[in-house]
Amino acid sequence: MKKLNLLLFLLTMVALSGCSVIAGIFKAGAVVGVISVIVVIIIIIWLVSLFRGK
Repeated sequence: MKKLNLLLFLLTMVALSGCSVIAGIFKAGAVVGVISVIVVIIIIIWLVSLFRGK
């Protein structure tokens, strides 16, 4: 019975650490996505101002 409890404990720890790694990846992806959108908006504003200046 002790071995079964230890096995379940280790399995739970591995599963939870995997979840935290995936959560970190998604958070990093969200930050990169927001930065990308901001850069695209800045480029569009720059292009519009470039054509309006002429």
